[in-house]
Amino acid sequence: MPKQTIADTDVASKRVLVRVDFNVPLDNGQITDDRRIRGALPTIKSIIDRGGRAILMSHLGRPSGNGYEAAASLEAIAKRLAELLDQPVLFPSQDCTDEAAAGAINSMADGQVLLLENLRFHAGEKSGDAAFASRFAGYADIYVNDAFGTCHRGDASMVAVPQKMGAKPRVTGFLVEKEIRYLSETLGHPAKPFTVVLGGAKVSDKLPAIENLLPKADHIIVGGAMAYTFLKALGHNVGSSRVEDDRVKEAKHIIELAGESKVDLHLPTDHVCSTQFSESAGDLEEFEDHIKDGYMGLDIGPKTRLKFSQVIKDSKTVVWNGPMGVFEWRPFRMGTRIVAEAIADATDAGCTSIVGGGDSAAAAEVFKVAERLTHVSTGGGASLAMLEGKPFAAVDLLDDA
Repeated sequence: MPKQTIADTDVASKRVLVRVDFNVPLDNGQITDDRRIRGALPTIKSIIDRGGRAILMSHLGRPSGNGYEAAASLEAIAKRLAELLDQPVLFPSQDCTDEAAAGAINSMADGQVLLLENLRFHAGEKSGDAAFASRFAGYADIYVNDAFGTCHRGDASMVAVPQKMGAKPRVTGFLVEKEIRYLSETLGHPAKPFTVVLGGAKVSDKLPAIENLLPKADHIIVGGAMAYTFLKALGHNVGSSRVEDDRVKEAKHIIELAGESKVDLHLPTDHVCSTQFSESAGDLEEFEDHIKDGYMGLDIGPKTRLKFSQVIKDSKTVVWNGPMGVFEWRPFRMGTRIVAEAIADATDAGCTSIVGGGDSAAAAEVFKVAERLTHVSTGGGASLAMLEGKPFAAVDLLDDA
């Protein structure tokens, strides 16, 4: 069901509480990637340009929950946000629940922006504590969820706060609205042929997504270390490649299901391997089908790259979650690069491409194709949970359009 958005909501002279995702990487207090901050700008600007008062709340990192920790403070984020908005951002206190924070909110003027300190300095955020949530609900006239990266979690700011808002509006920001539109609605009715590209290290992370997408997909491409659990299930020698032995039976079941569903399941047929898990050490060799003992697969080989890219280029909808190899290391990056470029080429030709967050989004940036893709998700765990078909309480309880 489509949700009410901030664009449809009257915010003039209203206190608008926005759950954003400012969980950005920091190095000695310096932000190394501000994409998540920039991603929230359209929602924030919509509020303040229409005379609303934007009260922002977020977590950062994994503090203990026992109070203020300087290394996890949002102060640097407040400064960067002020630069991006070209206006001051109020940052009233080291505690998001104290009287200084409440007083600053009560004193806000129309068009101002205030950022509260890290929610996770309080244990009540992770535990979903109702009393903790009540304080935030009391701060505001409107609640906005624009933190897709945490939409699959039951944190207080995601679930208990909107529950405590009563009859006050509870709506999506532009970022969450876009994520739902692509990850939920597009996947609900994908244009055919529909291809799912999955990679990464752990097959256990992706099995629920494969099972959920099997009835909808025409092709499922599996690369990365997770492919070796499937290949072992088929009786291949995979050398020292990473295998989750406790998941081999499930992988075999997926292979059987794909056959019954008439879905084409594509696995690597050749491999770039090394005797060591290292960028520069170990002996490199390529193998077809079976991998020699002592070698581990760290990227898909040239024949597999060609096969995967052709399937992708013939698709009308592509979902990509997970790299084809250790793309951070030069000897093992070509598989992920070729797949990323094939998805971009397909998009140029009219395909809808949706990229899960995390490593896939990072790879899209590294190989300079992100701008050519239809949608790059901001949430790795959340996008994977949506591919699995899991319900999101944080979204379900927002007002329907």
